[in-house]
Amino acid sequence: MWIILAIASAVGLGFYDIFKKLSLKGNNVLIVLFLNTLFSTLLMSPVIISCLADGSIGLGDSVEGHLRIVLKAFIVLTSWLLGYFGIKHLPLTIAGPINASRPVIVLVGALVIFGERLNLLQWAGVILGFWSLFFISRVGMKEGFSFKHSKWLWFSIGATFMGAVSALYDKYLLGQYKPLEVQAWYSLYQLIIMGITIGVLLKGQKERTPFHWSWAIPCISIFLTGADIAYFYALSLPGSMIAVVSMIRRGSVIVSFFYGVIALHEKHIRLKLIDLGILLIGLTLLVLGSR
Repeated sequence: MWIILAIASAVGLGFYDIFKKLSLKGNNVLIVLFLNTLFSTLLMSPVIISCLADGSIGLGDSVEGHLRIVLKAFIVLTSWLLGYFGIKHLPLTIAGPINASRPVIVLVGALVIFGERLNLLQWAGVILGFWSLFFISRVGMKEGFSFKHSKWLWFSIGATFMGAVSALYDKYLLGQYKPLEVQAWYSLYQLIIMGITIGVLLKGQKERTPFHWSWAIPCISIFLTGADIAYFYALSLPGSMIAVVSMIRRGSVIVSFFYGVIALHEKHIRLKLIDLGILLIGLTLLVLGSR
């Protein structure tokens, strides 16, 4: 059952990336991101209302618990800001594989921070994962996106890195608090932080990208929330393995990649398919090595 939920989460994340790309076309990134945090908070608001109705402030009834979630909100919001700008300006067939390399960075982080030891299969997966990042950067040069000249590649990699930091932090938080509470409260704190940020930044901008409404915007929140609920529920089931679930979720790249090929007619598909194959082999080795 938990494998099916992990696959459902991966499909949801794939559509989440697609609707991000559609929402951001010629649109104001900050306003789209603010609306995403607003809709995500509304979707998770029953959890917060239920908590407050019981006379509790949630997260262990402690201020410390909420401060930990505020930190998570800053981490996730940083990842989202970088990721939104990256996916707006990069082809999906480049941004998707970069984001899908997140488990590689998580595993390296676990090695450095938690002192975990990698076996031969995991090392092979890590090496292929980093080779995939190098390969996709070389393909990106053919389309004018290089590490030397394109900040959007660095934005996308930065988003992936901060997402990995969030995943490592989740390992701690989910051992302390209920998953749905973590998701609900960090959505609320993201909304507050993003509201303050957008008020300060947009007020000082004389010229800015105009905003236009798109029904793809609420779809971002719907698919992200659904994917996260499936993810957290999968982890709550007996016998589920967080390493395997996390890596299956990165299979979301297949959904967004083929949308980029079929609907957006992106370029250099053969080379990008080779890179995607290298990445998926690396992820498979990570899964096998984590069993």
